[in-house]
Amino acid sequence: MKNFSLMILLILTVLGSSSVMAAKAILAGGCFWCMESDFEKLKGVSEVISGFTGGTLENPTYNGNHSGHYEAVEITYDPEVVDYQALLDHFWVNHDPFDDRGQFCDKGHSYLAAIFVANDQERGLAEKSKQAVVEMFPGKKIVTPILPTSPFYPISGKESYHQDFYKNNPIRYKTYRWGCGRDSRLKEVWGDRATH
Repeated sequence: MKNFSLMILLILTVLGSSSVMAAKAILAGGCFWCMESDFEKLKGVSEVISGFTGGTLENPTYNGNHSGHYEAVEITYDPEVVDYQALLDHFWVNHDPFDDRGQFCDKGHSYLAAIFVANDQERGLAEKSKQAVVEMFPGKKIVTPILPTSPFYPISGKESYHQDFYKNNPIRYKTYRWGCGRDSRLKEVWGDRATH
C-alpha cells in the first residue's frame, strides 16, 4: 500500500508540474539563427524553433522554395514568468525597425521583420508596442508590420542543422553575426537598450 501511495503522489506531482500552460509567439527578425539565440536567453522561454511563416507555399525549405515566407521563430514560453509584452519589448531591441529591405546584411523578403499575432489581445499589445517605438523615433518610419499568424513550418529533415545553430556551430555563428553587423547596428539604433 505504501508503494501504491508513493506512485500516486509521484503521478500527481508530474501532472501538477505539467499543468502550467505554455504559450507560443511567432516573430520574424531576419536570420532565425540570431532570433533563436536572442530569445532562448530569456527566462521563461522553454523553446525557440526556427522555421518559415507568412507565405502561402506549403512546406517551404531553406535551400529550396520559400518564396513569400519570412524566416521566423516560434517561441514557447511560460506567461507566468515572461509575458507576451516582455517578448515584444525584447523583439523590438533585437531588430532594425527601419529596414524595409531585410535585416542587417541579409536582404530580401524572407529576411524582413514582422510580428505575427494570433488573436485580438496579441494584436492590441503589438500595436501599442509599435506605437511606443514610433514615438521614440519621431520623423522616422517604422516598417515592421503586424500580421495575422499563418501556418508555421519548422526547419526539418536535412535542413535541421539550422535548429540550435548558434549552440552547435558557435564559431561560425559568432563570425556570421559579427560580419553581418547585427550587434553594431542594434547598438546604433537602440543604444543601451540593445541586449547585445
